[in-house]
Parts: sequence; C-alpha cells; structure tokens
Amino acid sequence: MSQLEKIYGVHAVEALLRHHPKRVKQIWLSEGRSEPRIQALLELAGQNRVAVGQAERRELDAWVEGVHQGVVAEVSPSQVWGENMLEELLERTEGSPLILVLDGVTDPHNLGACLRTADAAGATAVIVPKDKSATLTPVVRKVACGAAEVIPLIAVTNLARTLEKLQQRGLWVVGTAGEAEQELYQQDMTGPIVLIMGAEGKGMRRLTREHCDFLVKLPMAGSVSSLNVSVATGVCLFEAVRQRRA
Repeated sequence: MSQLEKIYGVHAVEALLRHHPKRVKQIWLSEGRSEPRIQALLELAGQNRVAVGQAERRELDAWVEGVHQGVVAEVSPSQVWGENMLEELLERTEGSPLILVLDGVTDPHNLGACLRTADAAGATAVIVPKDKSATLTPVVRKVACGAAEVIPLIAVTNLARTLEKLQQRGLWVVGTAGEAEQELYQQDMTGPIVLIMGAEGKGMRRLTREHCDFLVKLPMAGSVSSLNVSVATGVCLFEAVRQRRA
C-alpha cells in the first residue's frame, strides 16, 4: 500500500475511473454517502471491477490533506509525460496546436487550476520545467477536477531548448510580461501558438523571455499590477479560443 498514491475528491476519482481505470486499486467512501454523484461513482467502479470500501470520515481526514468530499482512491503512481513524447503528440494534433508553458509555477493549487483551464480551452499540452516547478500531486489532481487525467503534462529538462524545437516546427512563442508594449488582444493567437506564463511573483526567467517571438500584457485598469497566474492563464487561453472561433 505504501507505493500507492491517494487521490481524493469526487471529480478527480471519477476522471481516473473514466480515463485510467486500471490505475485505481481501491476506493474508500465516507460512511453515509449516497447522493446521485456518489451512486454514479459506484456504477463506474462496478463497471471497472474496482473494490469499494467504507471508512469513517475521520479516517479519510487522516489519510489526506485537503477537502476529500468523502472520497479517497488508492491508485498506482502517476506518470508525467517525458519530453520525448512531445514530438509524437504534435504529430497527432489536428489543426493549430495551442501549448501552455508554465515557467516555474510552484504552487500546486495554481498548477491544478491551470491544468483545468488548459483542458477547458482545448490546449494540446502543458509544459513545465523538471526543476523548481510544481508537478502532479493529489492536491494538483483535486484542484484540476479531473483535467490532470486528460491533458498531457510534459516535464522538460531544458525549457529553452524545448522552445527552440517548437519554433523549428513552426510554432510561435508568445510570452506574457507586464512591461510588454503590446496587449494580449492585439496579438494574433489563431495559428500554432506556445503561450508562456511566468512564475508567481517573478514572471518569466530571462532565458525564457529571450526565446519569445512576441511579448504581450493584460490591460490592468485598477490599482493592482498583476493577476494570479491561474487567472491570467484563463484570460489568455480563452482569448486564443475566442480568436480561433471568430
């Protein structure tokens, strides 16, 4: 059991059952849970022959840190995509790729929120550096509400080199920076795009910035100078969605 991960939350566990049922070894439910979404979860578990047990809520509280909603699953360890898979992913992509790069986002809540938004916006993949970056954890999966089981998260050793390879394949690299002269809404986002969001507080690293074809900013009308990275990611990705559907 020590080698298994504990994933919690209704949406996260449901997504695992739908997309990676073989990873789920056991599901534990808080005693007394019987509402419709729990029944739907039980049906999925039954279809995939996953054992379901009951436990007291205090036991579930001791197993995980966070709001588990009375649902905890023991699953085989998760896999982050290797950078060698990026080429294959692009080959399979229909239409113009839209790739999100998070340059050193370390807060798991922000990573989870960005994965959820990237999936909702139809992004091809999310790329993060292997070092000094958040990775898949139970917290990330819970915040992502199932998106972490669907959208590829690719960890790369050298982000600058990866950006060069993407540019060689014809993708345009758009970085976000508060000091940029051009606003997001002036940037053409309809083609093959790599969107880079910087780390909390620090923004993009210098070397990452140097590999950008364009720099854009969000127009800030109030007293604050910037938005939370997950909020800014949502604004930028859905501007790309809006332009692509126009």
